[in-house]
Amino acid sequence: MTTTDEPADPRATLRGGLPDRYLTPEDLVTMFSLPSVETVYQWRRKRIGPTGFRVGRYLRFNPAAVRAWEAERTALDDAA
Repeated sequence: MTTTDEPADPRATLRGGLPDRYLTPEDLVTMFSLPSVETVYQWRRKRIGPTGFRVGRYLRFNPAAVRAWEAERTALDDAA
């Protein structure tokens, strides 16, 4: 019998540090108290919001990227 350092759950290896759940535009509306989902899409068109990616026709956001974007925006506002 050999011992390995591999995790018991093979899904842990496949995930490779991915979040449990990606955020939707609706999640951003709720998080930032935005007027509508259209605001998120406008941010994306203007390239001023958090970076997102498409999964088919659906837009998703990595929670870590949203946190980093929020921290950057907060730092810019604090510096002004």
